[in-house]
Amino acid sequence: MSLFKKIFSKEKKETLDKGLEKTKTSFFSKLSKAVAGKTKVDDDVLDNLEEVLVSSDVGVETTLKIINRIEARVAKDKYLGTDELNQILREEIAGLLSETNVGNETDFTIPIEKKPYVIMVVGVNGVGKTTTIGKLASQFKKAGKSVVLGAADTFRAAAIDQLQVWADRVDVPIVRQEMGSDPASVAFDTLKSAVAQNADVVIIDTAGRLHNKVNLMNELTKIKRVMQKVVEDAPHDVLLVLDGSTGQNAFEQAKQFTLATEVTSLAVTKLDGTAKGGVVIGISDQFKIPVKYIGVGEGVNDLQVFNKIEFVDSFFK
Repeated sequence: MSLFKKIFSKEKKETLDKGLEKTKTSFFSKLSKAVAGKTKVDDDVLDNLEEVLVSSDVGVETTLKIINRIEARVAKDKYLGTDELNQILREEIAGLLSETNVGNETDFTIPIEKKPYVIMVVGVNGVGKTTTIGKLASQFKKAGKSVVLGAADTFRAAAIDQLQVWADRVDVPIVRQEMGSDPASVAFDTLKSAVAQNADVVIIDTAGRLHNKVNLMNELTKIKRVMQKVVEDAPHDVLLVLDGSTGQNAFEQAKQFTLATEVTSLAVTKLDGTAKGGVVIGISDQFKIPVKYIGVGEGVNDLQVFNKIEFVDSFFK
């Protein structure tokens, strides 16, 4: 019995399998073409495999890393067959993910010694940032935690209203001000409110304007500084939300945001509607930032805690 069967609910595993279906189908149809007519893993197969990985949005640097590891195994075992390639690939990808994603979490948990546990969410508009916050709030609440939301993306009225809709849906309190208000002021008020309510989790939404990185950097730095007046070591997690369906564009966004602020974890959304799920492997490897959550569907429960064993199992199933 594989490990995931002991850990994950059947329903959650089925959702993940379905969410990665397009990625898997695309990847393996390319892979079977790459090894067609071959019985041994030779230079031709490796060249074709390199092309498959790059075109599956794994990213050039991560692809070369995987190819080098497979080459080393081929050098040791001269008779490595193409029928073994799936298993070798699976092991090497799992190995790469293990370097960044240390744990095998299955539930929405937070460190008990941090109260309130403050999550600052960053990401450009349109990646599913506010939806991810709403789903996170729902999952934490389901886990028995009290949650307060802060609408510090004051640049867009739509962002404030959308977060309000989620707060109402999940039935959690929200702190908001008018559009154009100082985002740091909203964050400050949110933490004050959370401390007064003895809340477990605070999730702060922030604006995602990348066209002026200096302004973004200054704004996020100010929000952090002001929050620390209320909770000394806040934020405990800076969660960058990326749209998995944009493939290489998600790499670029990760690059820009990691230059603008310290990012401590990632959420990769919209994996169910795309064949670009390989981006999770590349981003995790290149930025050395753990992927904490993945979005594999529209439903509230389709935001899942990322687990490398489960992910690789679904990818290669």
